Amino acid sequence: MTTYHTPALLEASIDGLSLRPDGVYVDATFGGGGHSREILRRLGPEGRLYAFDQDEDAQANLPDDRRLVFVHGNFRYLKNFMRYHGVEQIDGLLADLGVSSHHFDDEGRGFSFRFDEGALDMRMNRRASLRAADVLATYSQEDLASVLRRYGELSQAGRAADLIVKARSQQPVETVARLREALAPVLQKDREKKELAKVFQALRIEVNGEMEALEQLLRQALELLRPGGRLAIISYHSLEDRMVKNFMRAGNFEGEVEQDFYGNRLSPLRNIGKVIVPTAAEEAANPRARSAKLRIAEKI
Repeated sequence: MTTYHTPALLEASIDGLSLRPDGVYVDATFGGGGHSREILRRLGPEGRLYAFDQDEDAQANLPDDRRLVFVHGNFRYLKNFMRYHGVEQIDGLLADLGVSSHHFDDEGRGFSFRFDEGALDMRMNRRASLRAADVLATYSQEDLASVLRRYGELSQAGRAADLIVKARSQQPVETVARLREALAPVLQKDREKKELAKVFQALRIEVNGEMEALEQLLRQALELLRPGGRLAIISYHSLEDRMVKNFMRAGNFEGEVEQDFYGNRLSPLRNIGKVIVPTAAEEAANPRARSAKLRIAEKI
């Protein structure tokens, strides 16, 4: 379990769901199964948990528990899958939006720039057709710059895109080493890792359609939640966190709370407490959790 992935903010996120022993819950990001196992530990015999993961590798972590239903699919299709299983309402949903340690540590998956010869893949679902290498090979300079700027918040996105286009005209950019070489002019030695992390984040988000999937998950989760049901979402970068924060505040992605004639808030959700971040002890034990932010909201 801990080899595959150490779950972030485990106790706080499960506590935040305020579990009912006989409730119906969704773990939208099963991964190594750490959060799911804790939910199951707290559920009674009549409780049910639906665990989603689009990566077939996650299935190796499934516990033998009749209360668990595994859904091999993207959480962006939450409502369709729940309807298929005859579920009209749920009592809570948890999503840990971080990339599993398993993915970062697998050279063949291409999620980490630690492996120079690693192929630039980055697909969460290996049945999907678009790889990071395909983005680098086929996107125009303008589109590459847009991806790097929007999803990586890269200050030199335009120049980086231009360098990639020039590099691919001479030799395909299909490995980490080749991408690092292409971007060398914009990678300052003292900031190289941070800049590469931004580039990899941008490519991963584009390949997996992560922002669109998160938007669809939040909308559908709100529809499925019973009044009093809870959302617990763990995010790892500002783009995700801003979307989650706005949605929990206002029920939309602009964060603008509507009011009735009398000035009463019309948000469908209410925040439970403030944003939760890892303790110093958790960061020391699990450094990959240090950027995690947990937000919890309850349907009104």
